[in-house]
Amino acid sequence: MSPAARSLLISGARRRRHHHHHCSGFSTEAPSSSPLPKGKRWDAVVIGGGHNGLAAAAYLARAGRSVAVLERRGLIGGAAVSESDLVPGFRFSRCSYLLSLLRPALIQELELERHGLKLLPRSPSSFTPCLDGRYLLLGPDAELNHSEISKFSKYDAEAYPRYEEKLEGFCKFMDFVIDSAPPELRHEYHLSMVDRMKDKVDKSVFWSKMFGVVMQQGQKDMVDFFDLLLSPASKILDNWFESDVLKATLATDAVIGAMAGVHTPGSGYVLLHHVMGETGGQRGVWARTKTIASGMSKVVSQILVHKTSWRVQGVVLADGTEVLTPIVLSNATPYKTFVDLVPANVLPHSFLSDIKTADYSSATTKINVAVDRLPQFSCCKDFNREGGPEHMGTIHIGSESMEEIDLAYREAANGVSSTRPVIEMTIPSVLDKTISPPGQHVINLFVQYTPYKLSEGSWQDSNVRKSFAERCFSLIDEYAPGFSSSVVGYDMLTPPDLEREFGLTGGNIFHGAMGLDSLFLMRPVKGWSDYRTPVKGLYLCGSGAHPGGGVMGAPGRNAAFVVLEDLRTK
Repeated sequence: MSPAARSLLISGARRRRHHHHHCSGFSTEAPSSSPLPKGKRWDAVVIGGGHNGLAAAAYLARAGRSVAVLERRGLIGGAAVSESDLVPGFRFSRCSYLLSLLRPALIQELELERHGLKLLPRSPSSFTPCLDGRYLLLGPDAELNHSEISKFSKYDAEAYPRYEEKLEGFCKFMDFVIDSAPPELRHEYHLSMVDRMKDKVDKSVFWSKMFGVVMQQGQKDMVDFFDLLLSPASKILDNWFESDVLKATLATDAVIGAMAGVHTPGSGYVLLHHVMGETGGQRGVWARTKTIASGMSKVVSQILVHKTSWRVQGVVLADGTEVLTPIVLSNATPYKTFVDLVPANVLPHSFLSDIKTADYSSATTKINVAVDRLPQFSCCKDFNREGGPEHMGTIHIGSESMEEIDLAYREAANGVSSTRPVIEMTIPSVLDKTISPPGQHVINLFVQYTPYKLSEGSWQDSNVRKSFAERCFSLIDEYAPGFSSSVVGYDMLTPPDLEREFGLTGGNIFHGAMGLDSLFLMRPVKGWSDYRTPVKGLYLCGSGAHPGGGVMGAPGRNAAFVVLEDLRTK
């Protein structure tokens, strides 16, 4: 399941200013469409109303600061928003489709459940049909997992709980890292002696806590942890299991959203990144949320920077309006923020060059499909029109072996969209009847691999688009005969569409690759991992910052804490 790829988000608009400090959260009402008050100075402005921007705004507002969230689309929620006019009568989460990476601390601190966040857990959570008539169901139920995996391998059925326990232990270690700003060396020379000392103490507290967590794990576990970090997913899964279908089902988590294959070193970390989701305290169980919101469209054309002090002064909107503030948090991608929005000649050459050469490649296409009936999988004998266990979770199509996934990846690496794409399919209307007409369904297809730039033809060509969508539908037909004929309409977002519609550079749903060379102290670039930037008062709060992509809200939450910390030291 994929990070940014996955949610029908808590979305919200402006925070109402309350006088009690404990009141917080996203409002699910549309923000007012009135123009911004003229001449008002805001304490902070957030560029981009995606989930991280909303999280940052909510934390700042909770601390009593006045915050304006500016979003260029008329909808709040960024890539995690629901839209209803694509096929009449159906409501789609346009980009992302599942929510479970959202940090438990954030749900609790912003009291999101009280503000309308509804989690719909899925059990079973994963279904892989096979062309030979067999299938594999997996979920939070240990007995179900044991009996299902036993159909393919008794050995694997015994090993699976140990594998889950191992990853669970690594997740506990990662929790601390994810919920903290990286211990970046501060660049400000104007800091007082006291602040510099405090900064040194904070850094040593971070490292000693980290060392403590490492010591708790023990040396053997830490060696295993680094093995997982550095290895290809195929090596990790081959070490644990023998059955192809189980390995391939688990391997999809290591490649989803990434231009990477199962044999790519470091894909083991991405595997872990997706297991870190928690829903109701259960990791790896995904959920959907039901609230939606609309918003006010404000296009930011430039960040205002003072010519001599290099400090942020506000932002300029596309219509020329200046919105004044000493603090700007950008939820746009690092590329968009620093190349498109910060004026030329403001940033150090080496910093800008690192931002430009970062990996923004993407392999993902999202197809939102409206169908007039539920797909009927030939490997399942009992068909329930209301939805059976096979319709509840993520359905893995074309993922019966790691070789199949690797072949699909190698084609894309050569500029050709996969002949047999790897498809993750979800049917949210089985759990939420309000999003489609009675008896009809909403289907999300998260498809790989589709290069941003095709070696032949172009995504602008409607024939190229149509033939790729039909290729996906006919692959599903092999597992669920008649699927193609059930399609009443669809909306397709290829990497260039994701870039144009949602501002995702290169179509990358994580705002930049999640390789080991672009994580933690190296995200977005070396030397600038703590949400601060070379422009004073400008912060990065989106998925391009630590800890990366996914509907987790951690970058937004951590960035807000850094901003509040900086305001205190002033």
